[in-house]
Amino acid sequence: MKISTYTAAELQKSYGIDVTSLDTGAAARLGVAAAWVSVAPGARSDAHQHDETETWVIVSGTGQLTVDAESRPVRAGTVVQFEPFETHTVENHGDTDLLLLSLYWRDADRAAHAAADTAHRRFDTRPLFVFSSAPTPNGDLHLGHLSGPFFGADVFVRHQRMKGADAWHITGSDDYQNYVVAAARREEREPAETAAHYSAEILATLRLMDIDVHQYTATSRDAAYPDALRRFFTRLTDSGTVAPRPGTALFDAVTGEYLYESGVTGRCPNCANETGGNVCEACLEPNVCTDLTDPRSAVSDAAPREGTVTRYTVPLHQLAKDIAAHHRLGRIPAPVKELAERLSRREHLEIPLTHPATWGVKPAGSEVEGQVIWSWLDYAFSILYGIEALGRGLGRSWRADEPEQDWKVVHFLGSDGSFFHPMFVPALYRLAHPDWTPDIDYHINEFYLLDNSKFSTSRRHVISGKEILNPRSVDSIRFYLALTRPEGRRTNFELGAYTAYVRQTLIGTWQGWLNGLGDRLEKRYGNTAPDAGTWTPEHTAFLARLQTRLAQVTGSLGQDGFSLNQAAEALNGIVEDVTVFSRRQAPAADVESCADEARTAVALELAAARLLATCAAPVMPRFATRLAAALGGPPPTEWPSTVTLVPAGSTVDLSRQEFFADPRAMAEDSPLLPWLSDLVRDTLRLPADESVRDSSLVQIGMESLQAIALQYRITEQLGADVPIEDLLGDMTVAELAARVLDGAEPEALAALQEVTS
Repeated sequence: MKISTYTAAELQKSYGIDVTSLDTGAAARLGVAAAWVSVAPGARSDAHQHDETETWVIVSGTGQLTVDAESRPVRAGTVVQFEPFETHTVENHGDTDLLLLSLYWRDADRAAHAAADTAHRRFDTRPLFVFSSAPTPNGDLHLGHLSGPFFGADVFVRHQRMKGADAWHITGSDDYQNYVVAAARREEREPAETAAHYSAEILATLRLMDIDVHQYTATSRDAAYPDALRRFFTRLTDSGTVAPRPGTALFDAVTGEYLYESGVTGRCPNCANETGGNVCEACLEPNVCTDLTDPRSAVSDAAPREGTVTRYTVPLHQLAKDIAAHHRLGRIPAPVKELAERLSRREHLEIPLTHPATWGVKPAGSEVEGQVIWSWLDYAFSILYGIEALGRGLGRSWRADEPEQDWKVVHFLGSDGSFFHPMFVPALYRLAHPDWTPDIDYHINEFYLLDNSKFSTSRRHVISGKEILNPRSVDSIRFYLALTRPEGRRTNFELGAYTAYVRQTLIGTWQGWLNGLGDRLEKRYGNTAPDAGTWTPEHTAFLARLQTRLAQVTGSLGQDGFSLNQAAEALNGIVEDVTVFSRRQAPAADVESCADEARTAVALELAAARLLATCAAPVMPRFATRLAAALGGPPPTEWPSTVTLVPAGSTVDLSRQEFFADPRAMAEDSPLLPWLSDLVRDTLRLPADESVRDSSLVQIGMESLQAIALQYRITEQLGADVPIEDLLGDMTVAELAARVLDGAEPEALAALQEVTS
């Protein structure tokens, strides 16, 4: 026998509280690792997770235990066991030390089961509020916008709902942005008019993309919003941390206009890259405008002058520990933690919360005149307001001024929000609602490029959502964006590559297999699903393979490992697997002695089609509905745990279905098509009446030197840079005309249209 006795003198700090491991010999005799844990009155352990199973025996004292945002009281005599990966923390609410014995051990099977649990972290028992970053209504949405937070949040919510979760997609328009004022100035109208116009356009584009939004708040057009925001701001000032403080600021040297955000550019004080005011898109660190190197005003050509202004500010450096504690709760990407560590090394980080401006909400009883609440503070509150507004419509009692511990919030955002969303916003929540511990997950995407450079509306280097989305293209766009969206690295969209993928993979492989399966069913089984007969080892192996694919898609769409890239690859993997299986089974399909085996093979192909329809539902809802109907079933609404056969006797109609449309057939002719057609015919010395619209330049005989000549004439007349690879690729002349239109200089285009009209 070996005895180990608790000794306070041996305690050491760990996880924010006092811990001492039992003597290794005694622990070995227990068969598990063990430690004494002491929590002082008022102290709280750091939230953490681990792969071990852990049991606590409360020896003395009282406190509150929180596990995955669910809180329970504990006292002497309480025994608690934690499953692997449950986030837990304990707080001492009593007057004496809370003493407990911790016993923990590794169980690989138990840990693996917990990691694969689709209800992990109580996603099945509490409301899930999924936010896509509120867009600035200074323009419509392009593919770069759509590929990121909006699409990610939509698929996430659809999947969670199929699993039975109480999930909701919330967004809106961030109306009080400084960028709205800049857009209104360019368009010669009022900011409110600009915000209302583009907010409506944004919502219409989201609908074109089949993105379901359950609560959309346009902040400048909600009559109750300004006063609610003022009350939130008052909570911040009542904390004593947010207060008016004098500080340096930039002003336009000619007009005297206060400069921030879109009003000023310069080089980042941290990485020296070009940046706008307030945050750098390269290193993601915030700036306060006056620390920019070589600042430039957007108002005049004169160098900005520096002055002093009193604004409400928050000393964010004082909240570094609170931000770190927040990052121990939810899903926090590693780059965010690295950024937080960089910022924690700053001795001071004073962030202004109000700015001299006329567009925005003025604080109530403000000690600074002529200032409005900064849009990022506004955004922090709009999240809580969106939850309350959603609740009003659902008859739920969710309140913005009383956020609940049980809420699970999930943010989808671009990398340029890596400071604001996971650091600045939760710091404000800590001040406004000190008793609330928000449990938030963050899913971050990088920039999506167009032809290897950033989307740019001003340079007309853009593909807008309305330009490419329609009922026949939306599934193809959604799948291709899922496959190529920028997760963890920048990725690129090329119209030619997209068109080729749709034609070769979605139409050539997916639709080709489904139509071919329909032809075989019509010929051999009269368009009814056969019952499985004799099973061969190859059949059982294929069924197991489909089950593996189901697990891959489930994991890729799950809350912990969410990745649309991986989900799209797994969906395509289902089709790749079944086409190989079908080809290998084909030789025995018409062998009379193998008839029972052949119908099993067809039944398995139908099972693969049914699995594809169900698993594709979050990513391609229209395709999933059409495919499920073609298999004789209703739209998929529940996420499967196993692969199942299509019920024998079901009517199947696959042979002549169009699941994906050829982008070339859908493209409307560019207004430049007649001009480019004449140019092509002239370059190749073709008859004036010869049709070139639907042929590539190579198909009609163009060679490299002729392509160079054509490239020169396009550039000379319109300023459009069309690569030789595009001219000698598989684009038709009609598609090249659209490509030239995208790259044409506005002045040159206008001049050409005047001549040709």
